Amino acid sequence: MIVIISPAKTLDFDSKPITKTYTIPEHLDTSEIIIKKLRTFSPKKLGLLMDISDQLSQLNAERYQHWDASFDTENAKQSILAFKGDVYLGLRAETFKEKDFAFAQKHLLILSGLHGYLRPLDLLKPYRLEMGTKLQVGRTKNLYEIWNKVVTDYINASTQHHKENTLINLASEEYFKVVNRQALSIPLLNIEFKEKKEDTYKTIGFFAKKARGLMSSYIIKNKIEKSADLKSFNDEGYSYNGKLSNETSWIFTRDQGL
Repeated sequence: MIVIISPAKTLDFDSKPITKTYTIPEHLDTSEIIIKKLRTFSPKKLGLLMDISDQLSQLNAERYQHWDASFDTENAKQSILAFKGDVYLGLRAETFKEKDFAFAQKHLLILSGLHGYLRPLDLLKPYRLEMGTKLQVGRTKNLYEIWNKVVTDYINASTQHHKENTLINLASEEYFKVVNRQALSIPLLNIEFKEKKEDTYKTIGFFAKKARGLMSSYIIKNKIEKSADLKSFNDEGYSYNGKLSNETSWIFTRDQGL
């Protein structure tokens, strides 16, 4: 069983990592090609491409200029600890023990516009590049075309020695689109989180993102390897809603956002 989540725009490179264990991203050659393309954009053009402020455009232009493929603990940080944001607020990776990091490394995958995918202990340098960015690199029209096969092939291969071959989708729609559903050789299970508002259940962005992190943490800390065990998830008032769920899409609901 493998779980996929989205990265975050917010990064934390100030606090010290709580583990010394690390790995190196597996497709830095492709990442370097993307960076070289991004270096051709002025800060102003970057702002238009990525729909970000002048300040963020300047910051990321400088990041691209200084980025290189040499990764170590002096210039980079484990991705699961470097990303911050709503999902990672729920994930609480700063509370993990070494056995949790080891389990996460085998069962959790962070999708990335720059790297395609990152294993939790893969080192990360500061960057910002959404998967949905319409960046043309060579003959490819966008980042989806660059990473589609890379990500899908890794997912198919990574579960070969797992107890259950299932892809648990806890990523946003923007990032999940990089996965080629037709090429998946394993079953797909989509997970959604909804809040009860009056007489209906609705997806509310902040709560849904945090809940994806909560479930990821639940899987890692409890060493869950079978999808059926996810129905027991009940953090922060969520519970499996059988009436709204079906075989390939499980819905977890709660009566009121906390």
